[in-house]
Order: sequence, then structure tokens, then C-alpha cells
Amino acid sequence: MEYDTLVIGAGAAGMMCAAHAGGRVLLIDHAKAPGEKIRISGGGRCNFTNLYCDAHAFIGQNPHFAKSALARYTQWNFIDLIDRHGISWHEKTLGQLFCDTSAKDIIAMLRGLLQQAGAELQLQTSVTKLAKRDGGFVATLHDGQNIKARHIVMATGGKSIPKMGATGFAYDIARQFGHRVTETEPALVPFTFPDRRFADISGVACPARVTANGTSFDEAMLFTHRGLSGPAILQASSYWHAGQDITVHLAPETDLTTILRDKRQTDGKKALTTELARHLPARLVDHLSTQMDMSGRLGDMSDARIKALTHDLQNWLLTPGGTEGYRTAEVTRGGIDTDQISSKTMESQTTPGLFFIGEALDVTGWLGGYNFQWAWSSAMAAARAIES
Repeated sequence: MEYDTLVIGAGAAGMMCAAHAGGRVLLIDHAKAPGEKIRISGGGRCNFTNLYCDAHAFIGQNPHFAKSALARYTQWNFIDLIDRHGISWHEKTLGQLFCDTSAKDIIAMLRGLLQQAGAELQLQTSVTKLAKRDGGFVATLHDGQNIKARHIVMATGGKSIPKMGATGFAYDIARQFGHRVTETEPALVPFTFPDRRFADISGVACPARVTANGTSFDEAMLFTHRGLSGPAILQASSYWHAGQDITVHLAPETDLTTILRDKRQTDGKKALTTELARHLPARLVDHLSTQMDMSGRLGDMSDARIKALTHDLQNWLLTPGGTEGYRTAEVTRGGIDTDQISSKTMESQTTPGLFFIGEALDVTGWLGGYNFQWAWSSAMAAARAIES
């Protein structure tokens, strides 16, 4: 069978691209249903974009690569799209936008767009071989069928959440056609500690400023049986490398030094731990009191001791043993090197007609809708190039 475009991978990027590429389009995926990562994202409500999305929120070896696609199909374009399809939404924090009802609304919209465009969707189908032929490509499917297409769009994502079928297939195809793949690692992922040092305070959450490799995030941090999680930790994980420390600044919006000094004057008989428990979770204070000197009353504390304690609370150095890995990682850091990919079209500069979009590329966004916006933007960059 012959098509103008074969899109491999029916996730966010693949569905978006197939719906807008024009001509005869076949979209295939090895899963039983399209858009599975959309379905589970955002607690089932899909954090589909971010009001503040631009290239500053993306990392990769080429920090400028994402600029073109993000500028030509923005968060406002996608918001307009879902508004036109009657999908209601709301903003949570930090510009994060979620569906009011269900992530399935986004999937239904994309399926509707595919249908309107006349694109075919074939599920439980995988590609075993891809070859370049004069004027196009030949993809051999798992059942031995050959599909001929002028354009191939690789939208199979990265390695995150393998239980949903994630593989490194896009990386294999990229290498086959002469592209380099940068080192890949789990990102937006919880940290683990081999001694399970936080098991006694599992479930405790608090505001924190978490810094990894000089980049800081102020959001909630969660203590778990295995280690640390929560938005601030997930964000920091994208910048962390094995063996490195992270710095945790507890109560980042609170001037603990001034508070303790003032309280020493007005309520010197109060226990230090009692006052700290007004600004930090009590169970966390109990845990920290086994590692830091929090004994005695406020009235007995010198300026030097207050300063030393608050310094420790605001510069808590921790060395994670690792992360929970691709099993729970929301995205993959690294991927197909963008040096030989057009930032305007997502087309291979060495193999005309071959496109790579979405998470497979070495473009990793922050937590909070940024990676979905990259899926929409990169997909539209490829679709527009193909359609023209």
C-alpha cells in the first residue's frame, strides 16, 4: 500500500502531525489505543500546555533548537484549538493548564481531527524494518506487509514508562540513517536513597527550593519510602547527574533567622522544635532533630547558633543514590541529536523525507505542560512542511 505520509507512533505528537499533514496519511502504533500517555497525564486531566511556555523551559545540547517550532505554533494556538472543540479547562499553578473533565477529551479531539483529515489509524501494528527507496521509503510491518510512503514521521517518543510500551525505536531508526543519539536518562523522576532514610516521614510534603547543577525550582517536595518526590524534585532531576549533590532550601519564603531571633526575645521559654514546627511539618522537624542540634529553648540560643541552624536548614546537602528510572520518569532527557535536524521542519538534513518529532528528540521540557506543548509544536512544524 502507498501513502504520502506514514506516521509511526500515535501519541500526542504523532496524532497531531497525522491530523494536519494533508494527503494520504497512515498513523500506526503498537498499542491497543492511541494517546495512552495523554490519558494518564495530569492525574487523568492532561496538563496539556503552559501559559508561560517558551524555549527557556527546555534543555538539550542545543538550547536554541526548540525556539522556531514553539514560536510558530504556540500555547495560544493550542488553547484556541481546544476552545473551538468545546473542551473546558482551568489553570492550576505556575501557568499549568488542565482539562476540567478528562484527558480523554484531548484524545477524542485528536481522533476527530484525524477522521476529518481522512487519516487512517492502524493500532496493534509495529514496524520491523524501514528502508529508503527512490522517491520515498518502504516500511515492513510485523505481519510482513510493506507500506510505501514519501514521508516518514518518527513519533514514538523516548524510553519513559516502558510498561506502556515505550522503547528506543526512534533512536534505532535515527542511527540507521546516520544520526547521533545523545546519552539518554530518565527525567522528571523521583530520587531514591539506598538507606531509605526518609521512610519514617513518608507522605510528608513541604515547600522547598531544590537546586541541581545550579538550577533551582521553588515548589512542593514530598518525602517517600524510597526517597524524594514532588514537583520541585521532579524538576531538579532533569538537571541532576549520578553522584551529584542536590541542595534543599526548606521554607524558602520564610526568614527563619529573623523569626527565631524575634521569638527568642518574646517567648524565650519556648522549645526550639516547637517554634520550628510552626514553619515546617512537625514530623520533618522530629526527623531533622536527629541530625541537627535542635535541643533546648529559644532563650538559650546565641545568634551564632541560630545562624548556623538556619544555614543548615536552607543549605541541606543530599546525595541521591539514583532515581526511580524510566519506570516512573515522565520524560526522557537526551535523545536524537538536533544538529542534523531542521529546527523549522523537524526534517532530517541527511535523509530528506524523514522527520523526527516529540520526545524522541534531544529536547526536554520542564514539568507543567511544557513537554505536551513541544509535542504539539514539533508536530505542527513537520505537518506544515509535509503539507506544503
